[in-house]
Amino acid sequence: MQQEFTLGRGKAMINFTLKYCDTRQKMFNSYGFRRVIESFIIENLKKDEVIIYDYYIKTFKTDEEFINSLLEFFKLVNVCELDEILKVNNIYSVFLDDKSLFIELIELLYKYWRRLERITIVRNSQLGDGLQNVRFIQANDLFNELILSIYRRTEETVMGYSHRVYRQLAAGANAGLTLNDVKWNCPAEYNGLSTVPFISSVVFNPPVITYTKKNTRDGIFQEHKENPLKGINLNDDNWFVFPAWVGNMLTFVYFHKDFIDHGLGLANLFELATESDYIGKKPDMIYLFGYPDAHEEKRTFYHKDKKNDILIGYANYCDDIDYFGYMKKMLLTLHNVKQMENGALPLHGAMVNVALKNGKEANIIIIGDSGAGKSESLEAFRTLNDNFIRHMRIIFDDMGYLKFENDGSIKAYGTEIGAFVRTDDLDPTYAFEQLDRGIYTNPDKVNARVTIPVSTYEVISKGYKVDYMLYANNYAESEQKINFFDNLEKAIEVFEAGARKAKGTTTEKGLVKSYFANPFGPVQERELAEKLIKKYFTAMNENGVKIGEMHTSLAIDGMTKDGPRQAAEELFTLINE
Repeated sequence: MQQEFTLGRGKAMINFTLKYCDTRQKMFNSYGFRRVIESFIIENLKKDEVIIYDYYIKTFKTDEEFINSLLEFFKLVNVCELDEILKVNNIYSVFLDDKSLFIELIELLYKYWRRLERITIVRNSQLGDGLQNVRFIQANDLFNELILSIYRRTEETVMGYSHRVYRQLAAGANAGLTLNDVKWNCPAEYNGLSTVPFISSVVFNPPVITYTKKNTRDGIFQEHKENPLKGINLNDDNWFVFPAWVGNMLTFVYFHKDFIDHGLGLANLFELATESDYIGKKPDMIYLFGYPDAHEEKRTFYHKDKKNDILIGYANYCDDIDYFGYMKKMLLTLHNVKQMENGALPLHGAMVNVALKNGKEANIIIIGDSGAGKSESLEAFRTLNDNFIRHMRIIFDDMGYLKFENDGSIKAYGTEIGAFVRTDDLDPTYAFEQLDRGIYTNPDKVNARVTIPVSTYEVISKGYKVDYMLYANNYAESEQKINFFDNLEKAIEVFEAGARKAKGTTTEKGLVKSYFANPFGPVQERELAEKLIKKYFTAMNENGVKIGEMHTSLAIDGMTKDGPRQAAEELFTLINE
């Protein structure tokens, strides 16, 4: 990022490397401060607050004069008394004739600024009048204090008295990134990606609240025969790389700066790889997210680069991909296709290790597509903690995989360290507990989501034997909530059918089916998946794994909370026997 400040699509990017404002004077003279004032007056005040805008434009005549005068008044009011300001230029009296109106203007500007997604950046190899050798977290804290001091000094000088209540809000940045220029084992076909900086650390000021153009995901990702990265050259001013561990797959996620909120969400969902993991290394997977290819329609697909043994994901720049589901689910599709090629079986579900109060322990996998009740069942387990559970450890909360070990045993592993869950399906107490670490997406809309860390990479990578393999049935009413299959073929038939009643997390409606409840790999590679399912389910059945259905009743009216809870209680009773 070569610019000191950019503003677009509701995102403010502040480059501390090129310009770090540590005084009010530097702030007032910066391009970024002017750009925010300009955007506020033209795009917000002029459109939505016409009474205030009309009051001031009568004096200043043009937007340009209004912007310039407000900037100068900020400079003066932060160093001078009011009578001194009027001696400088009497035109500033318009800001003081109706002080309550000016205070309202300042509050609207402050609200406008805080509604933006504000991200600070330091690029370690970059030279300039910046921050390379200063502690990044401390710099963000000082920047926050500077914004607050400007806001308070301006208001208090105009009011003529000090505030009596101070709210220490995150007025500076929501998040920050440190970037490194890295040399990786880049095949010649991907030289156009080589200048993009890698994210080495992420700083949050939670809760981070983001708003996206879309609120659901649609369709599945199909294989594309042509390599979408062929001939592409990325401008390092507009792109970042998030080096992630998706399961045990090293993945380079390239995303356009306009979709940085989705890039930040990765930090709560996948393990951020260290420099030693990727310097001089070749990734297993590459995902290019938000590439402007001149196509207005959504284009999302994957490609198998067999020559370099790299799986490629692609999503073009358009409003339709502006939803975190397109970031997360493509990465899971790539992971699952790669795992199947390596002989592992990907699972769309949740897994938990529970230790009950009577000393018994069990590893439970719940399989199901979006809205079937996987995460809700884990939430039910959590709420039953006091009655049944001594300890509970989440292994994965959306995607994992089964793998044959060298000794012939089967173990399960997680793919993500976090969860992207509907806030409506969380217990209110637990949802509020996540405020200090969550990334909230469209919190006031249907299908509001929060991305939160739920495990550690060490935990999901350990490998766990399986005791219970359950299919989450969200649509059929059943007095008995847990039913085990006594016929392996019937069990495989139910799991492969992948039936569920759509619950609004995608654009699907009614009773729908998705092969193996997993449209992220097994659907696309069905022939390979069928062989793996038969192989793994046969082995689990022979090893005494209990295979059955868990009736979550999630899609039945009035059972959203009670259904998963009743099923969890019955399951714990069975484990206790």
